[in-house]
Amino acid sequence: MAKILIIEDNPTNMKLTVMLLARVGHEVLQAIDAETGLALALSDHPDLILMDLQLPGMDGLAATTRLKHSPITANIPVVALTALAMKEDQAKAMAAGCDAYIAKPIQYQELYATIDRLLAVKQA
Repeated sequence: MAKILIIEDNPTNMKLTVMLLARVGHEVLQAIDAETGLALALSDHPDLILMDLQLPGMDGLAATTRLKHSPITANIPVVALTALAMKEDQAKAMAAGCDAYIAKPIQYQELYATIDRLLAVKQA
């Protein structure tokens, strides 16, 4: 299965997402802020990143922009996971470089389908 980095500052959301990913066999890396997440992305080269957009310090949009501008991490798919569910929020996430957008609360079927789709595109 894939190595997936979750960047999420809410402990409950982190626990739920880790459980959902581990249940289907993914290796999970965890970061509670953007700075730690960026460092893990550079050092551990995950196959996919789940990015909360509302993070302390650097937000998820700025972190995604940095990931997409680095030659080391530019090809890693980034999925925005956010409680910001307005169309303009989705547009901002996509403009920052996110490859997909999932509104919270997370629906596990949508999460799995999005991960599978992005990993298939990456491998193709």
